[in-house]
Amino acid sequence: MAESHTLSEQELADFHRNGFFGPFDVYDVDEMKTRWRRERLRLMDRSNAAYRDDKALSGNTNISNYDRHLDNAFLADHICHPRVVDRVTSVLGPNVQCWRSEFFPKYPGDEGTDWHQADTFANASGKPQILWPGDARDFGGTITVWTAFTEANEETGCLQFIPGTHRTMFYDETKRMHYDPTGINSREKEGVRRGFFGYDYRELQIDPDWKPDESQAVSMVMRPGQAIMFWSTLMHASLPHAGRTDEMRLGFAGRYVPTSVDVYPDTDVIEEYGGAVSLDRWGSVLVAGENDNPHNRMATETTVGYPFARRVAPSVPAAGA
Repeated sequence: MAESHTLSEQELADFHRNGFFGPFDVYDVDEMKTRWRRERLRLMDRSNAAYRDDKALSGNTNISNYDRHLDNAFLADHICHPRVVDRVTSVLGPNVQCWRSEFFPKYPGDEGTDWHQADTFANASGKPQILWPGDARDFGGTITVWTAFTEANEETGCLQFIPGTHRTMFYDETKRMHYDPTGINSREKEGVRRGFFGYDYRELQIDPDWKPDESQAVSMVMRPGQAIMFWSTLMHASLPHAGRTDEMRLGFAGRYVPTSVDVYPDTDVIEEYGGAVSLDRWGSVLVAGENDNPHNRMATETTVGYPFARRVAPSVPAAGA
């Protein structure tokens, strides 16, 4: 019988109270280091990547870091790993899709990331990227599983959380931020160099005079191969990379929602970070259960033929397909 990694009652209660769970081991340290040495070379080949428009991606490393699980077998297996999915389904229920993955590199000397929350992920484009059904439509978010591929500590720029802040939104994502790449690595906030990939997340504050209570912040120190699971609505940030080591801090985030959640509703593009890319080659990956939502486009072998297809269960066709 396969080992279960489902959260215990106490772990689930702690998750609901704090907004996060972990860190927990997905791979041991040596295994992660070995895998990453191999995969970083393979990922240089973007010939099968979902977003390949060189013009749209020019200088736009954020979107180009999206959804490499769609063309890389290791990342495809990772987002479906039982040590990840068992814990995610403990919170979200039996029918779950991974709708996005992202790399988060932080190079020596890079600024930290602003304190922020994400509910609909409309913060950069003004268009919701996920919408929960019914009563949850006004407040949902996503479960993020952030895995350290390299050392993540206070020197290299680890994540920070403010526990218990996931139940109240302090930001209005409909206000939309203004992209200014000249501000990267040039601003201090409360004495810490922070930014948001060319945006200032403070523009979305509901109360312009409000400030996060950083005295409550906890640092998520993680070894390679460890992961942390948290609500995107949890107040989170990262520290700057102090630059005292040459090693990049690299995190890989898988984002999960129930299949009942509409993903990229009424849009054919991702508009963020001063660019836009087509969703023609994108699809959500069914990581557990069945797809019960005809509005979502699910990735299958017959639609895109990416490596993860062998793990994708039969799904309800998208409307109009």
